[in-house]
Amino acid sequence: MSTPNERTPREQETRAAAARPLTWKPPTTLPDPHPRPGLCFRWVRVSAMGAADPGNISNSFQEGWEPVRAVDYPELDFHPDKNSRWPENVEIGGLLLCSAPALLMKQRADYYDQLTRRQMQAVNDQLDRETDPRLSRVTRDSKTSVGFGPDARRERGA
Repeated sequence: MSTPNERTPREQETRAAAARPLTWKPPTTLPDPHPRPGLCFRWVRVSAMGAADPGNISNSFQEGWEPVRAVDYPELDFHPDKNSRWPENVEIGGLLLCSAPALLMKQRADYYDQLTRRQMQAVNDQLDRETDPRLSRVTRDSKTSVGFGPDARRERGA
């Protein structure tokens, strides 16, 4: 049987010794919010090199993106810009965190996929026309003559 003197005192037994060592990782410039069902997130440029970019903001808002309020996302660890135009929202380095309904963004992605397919089809059709003689367009031949002007008339008449 073991004697009480052989036991390790409770103060020396810690879970810290059994815990995994912390690993260093580089800091992220833009923190990611925890995923929320039915929402997509995107960082929208509101300024570049200190100058506001109202055109980009307006386009993003028209597409359906809305600024995210900082109080709704406490998991984002950031320090707000002092001179921010968006003090209640999440803005870091001229980028504003925005969210939009996932269904709306799926419709947007489908629109651009269809546009891309049409453009690729147009390019492929053009390449087919250039390689297949049956699909070539009728071209008009034009003739160019050398020597137009008063000097050319003298030579013809002489």
